[in-house]
Amino acid sequence: MTSKEQNTYDETSKFAKLKLIKHIALDMDGTIYNGDILFPFTVDFLSDMKKAGIRYSFLTNNSSKSRLDYLHHLEKMGIPASEDEIYTSGQATIDYLRFNKPEISRLFILGTPSLIKEFEDAGYTSTKDDPTDKPDAVIVAFDTSLNYSRLCRAAWWIHEGLTYIATNPDKVCPTNLPTVLVDCGSICAGLEKATGRQPDIVTGKPDPRMLDGIIHRYNLKPEEIAMVGDRIYTDVMTAKNAKALGVLVFSGETKEEDLARSETKPDIAVKDLSELGRMIINCL
Repeated sequence: MTSKEQNTYDETSKFAKLKLIKHIALDMDGTIYNGDILFPFTVDFLSDMKKAGIRYSFLTNNSSKSRLDYLHHLEKMGIPASEDEIYTSGQATIDYLRFNKPEISRLFILGTPSLIKEFEDAGYTSTKDDPTDKPDAVIVAFDTSLNYSRLCRAAWWIHEGLTYIATNPDKVCPTNLPTVLVDCGSICAGLEKATGRQPDIVTGKPDPRMLDGIIHRYNLKPEEIAMVGDRIYTDVMTAKNAKALGVLVFSGETKEEDLARSETKPDIAVKDLSELGRMIINCL
């Protein structure tokens, strides 16, 4: 097969896969916005998908905010959404505990107040930074309110062998500000240095269970879902693990040179959602 024939085959294959799509799982940070700035193409993309009869949901590994926080955040940006359309790695952690660890009820949570409240609203007890207030498990999240004493307490309970769950593997969180937002994966790396332990499980992307709610709620097959995001090691890997269509956008963390060096490849790579939207409309 010549290079021209190969390119024609690749394009045909892309459009054939896109024709099957009934639902789009959208990453948020780096995909529909960057920090507090909405990308100019996002609203049009969502409107076009609705007109085309394609549903969408918002998935994020950012566990620093609750689903209610995200609803308010999206509304302020002019994007109406319902709670059912938002699924965070914090919610995935709650679901994991509920279905796989029903014996666990007391948690030491290294996370923001809004995340801790979400766990408490789900029926869990949040333990204090106190050696006598022993939890059943340690939850480590993207803690933008990180407190040194609580970091040390988490390390202590991890060192003592308690169940250790991380909400997501992200090293940094995308931002439009002149800073680096140290995310859950980097916090866990520090804890590993201190305790010699990695998390027993990481519940956010690329765990394929992040897509299970969509699959069951809308009675879909994996190939009918497109997982769209700006990261190879979370978004693209989630798609691969779930056997869904993986779409990489270059509007966030991953750049074209990063993809060239990566062994993991998406099914489709596009500049941003506007390019993906045009491809989908051309398939109809």
